Amino acid sequence: MIPATEDAARLPIASGETVLRRLRRIGRRHGAALTGVVALYGVAALAALVPPWMLGRIVDAVRAGAEPGRVDTAAALVVAALVVHAVFTLLSVALSVRFGEGVLAELREGFVRAVLHLPVGTVERAGTGDLVARAGRDIGHLSHTVRESVPVMVVSGVTVAVFLGAIGVLHPALLLAWVPSAALIWFSTRWYVRRAPDGYLRELNTYSDLTQGVTDTVEGARTLEALGRQDRQVARTDERVRRAYLAERYTLWLRCAWYPNLDFAYMFPVAATLLAGGVLYARDALSAGEVATAVFLAVQLSGPLEHLIDEVDSLMQGYTSLRRLLGVELAEEETGPPAAGGGPPGRVEIEGVRFGYTGAEVLHGIDLVLRPGERLAVVGPSGAGKSTLGKLVAGIHAPDAGTIRVGGADMAALPPRARREKVILLSQESHVFRGTVAENLALALDRTEADPALLWKALAAVGAEEWVRALPEGLDTRVGSGNRDLDPAHVQQLALARVVLADPEVLVLDEATSLMDPRSARRLERSLSGVLSGRTVVAVAHRLHTAHGADRIAVVEEGRVVELGTHAELLARGGSYAALWHAWHGDT
Repeated sequence: MIPATEDAARLPIASGETVLRRLRRIGRRHGAALTGVVALYGVAALAALVPPWMLGRIVDAVRAGAEPGRVDTAAALVVAALVVHAVFTLLSVALSVRFGEGVLAELREGFVRAVLHLPVGTVERAGTGDLVARAGRDIGHLSHTVRESVPVMVVSGVTVAVFLGAIGVLHPALLLAWVPSAALIWFSTRWYVRRAPDGYLRELNTYSDLTQGVTDTVEGARTLEALGRQDRQVARTDERVRRAYLAERYTLWLRCAWYPNLDFAYMFPVAATLLAGGVLYARDALSAGEVATAVFLAVQLSGPLEHLIDEVDSLMQGYTSLRRLLGVELAEEETGPPAAGGGPPGRVEIEGVRFGYTGAEVLHGIDLVLRPGERLAVVGPSGAGKSTLGKLVAGIHAPDAGTIRVGGADMAALPPRARREKVILLSQESHVFRGTVAENLALALDRTEADPALLWKALAAVGAEEWVRALPEGLDTRVGSGNRDLDPAHVQQLALARVVLADPEVLVLDEATSLMDPRSARRLERSLSGVLSGRTVVAVAHRLHTAHGADRIAVVEEGRVVELGTHAELLARGGSYAALWHAWHGDT
């Protein structure tokens, strides 16, 4: 079975009202282009009326024994109308493509912006599978809807309106032939539209779970093999596949129940128009040519009507995907401008903090106070909750109970941007983005370009100026994937330089040197002095030699702070820290 917590942790889904607000905003920005598409295709649709209209005239002319020249003139008008129709259709399609690409670009940019502002804790709780599915499958559905379905629906809708108007001009009674089909289309489509969004939402959610399961299996393959849990993981994957199959089968059933009614609705009006036209002809209300024109229009109308209704299914998929994409913005947790903290900058107050993952509590009532500029080392055995405490201080997770204040401000009440200004977490997993050294450093600033002097100053503060100047193009040297490789120590120095530029009140270090060789680690630890000066630091130490120089040391065991004091004080007590220290040094 799949745990219920997976559904609870999934990223939010936007409401229909949120989607409508976004669509209204898009309409205001791109309304002129959409109006142009409708106007251009309106002209094309009017031109498309000429051939059936002239064919009816030709029928009447031939029956009346008209001269061949008159028929030739009518035929020439048909050809001219077809040329006009083709030209204006081409123009409307070109403008609709520009409209669709503009709307799609805006939606994609909004999605990427929302993803970049997602709190790390939100992504960790939801899992990467849901985000990957939204960035892939949902973007694909939305792209198809905007690029193809919306233009087709606009064009088909204009055509249907113009052709129905033309049939009504011939004789209003001819429109009665369309009433049964209109009723059937209305009620069957309404039945489908009420059920399809929820069905497609379940389908896309199961794909998110399936993607997450595959990701977990690939990343944890060695662990599963070592523990002999392959069969269990296969069973979980089979369950995810079964749920995806059932969800997709439901939407397929909806389409299978809906489409047969539509096929009848498209064909019936042609026969009904011919019958109604015959009755009107018998009563001298229409000529034979006008009856022929009405039938030609009915035949031509069935195609655009079918295209219009068929795209409703794609519209439902696009609507559901848009709900999921806009839901990412809801996960940003922007709570608005917070109240001023009122405390001294850099002061950290942790009161009664409890936190757990998926119902299992990891931290049990943590109480700590750090003075501005103090360096606290957090040590303890693996799994004690050290890194979790660091993430809570950094605002990556919000505590389940209790409060964490930095500079007097409650971290849980701050929006993500304000949290990043207060606290930054630096771990051993720093990343180099593809681009120049300057672009990597400027990530810490609110602008994409920064004063080179400011960047060099930050590099000098962490001891990285010398090797960056030695690069072929200095700050403009391209690094990252496919470009110049940097060793782990240099990567971390760039991360430290970003910290200097961001200038947070508090820095959380989660053993930033643990993956390096001893020589590189010692070099980087010297670089830290330029970052730590005058700044409050919470250093999660997995190796004790990085802890003894701290102002105070907190020993965490089983989610509780069991000892707190300086290195000398804790050694003198002979407790847990002293035992760890002596064991690390090999003392007996």
